[in-house]
Amino acid sequence: MSPTRNIARAFPVEVYHNSDFRAFLLARLALHVGAEGLGALRSAIALGEVGVGFYLSFRPFNRNVGKILFIAVTVFGLANLTFACSRAFWLSFLALMVAGAADMVSVYIRSALVQFSTPDDMRGRVSAVNMLFIGASNELGEFRAGASAAWFGLVPAAILGGLCTLGVVGILGWRFKPLRKVRRFEDAMKK
Repeated sequence: MSPTRNIARAFPVEVYHNSDFRAFLLARLALHVGAEGLGALRSAIALGEVGVGFYLSFRPFNRNVGKILFIAVTVFGLANLTFACSRAFWLSFLALMVAGAADMVSVYIRSALVQFSTPDDMRGRVSAVNMLFIGASNELGEFRAGASAAWFGLVPAAILGGLCTLGVVGILGWRFKPLRKVRRFEDAMKK
């Protein structure tokens, strides 16, 4: 499995989501909560990420990683879609917490796959390019979220972001069967 292919596969999903931007606008306009509500929504993402990160530090997994990667990103897209459609604060909070948890699983797997699929002598360079892609995709995601909200409206843009994430996952899952079939992280070295 090529490390650059691994990086390129993550890029479209990173572009089609941006919970921070939507959380701010939806908290203000759709959920009618103030600064405290926005702070809680912003923390929901981190709570999900930290909770799963803490769990994975004690109970790492190394089975069916390709399949789990696609499941995690699908859950992420569904959670963002739930958040976009929600009008209840508690459901929005829960959806963002689930999105953060699923994102952490995805990051855990993608980071490990990049490391395992990269030859030792290229690992530093590939990691640098990977971080560049992640940073660029986050900024591009911010632009996409803002432009979509301006063009389509806040809620339709948020729904579109969730649907695009699910669409990208479906296409990548269908198109990149070797990634979906990776059973253990070490298998990435063989392909």
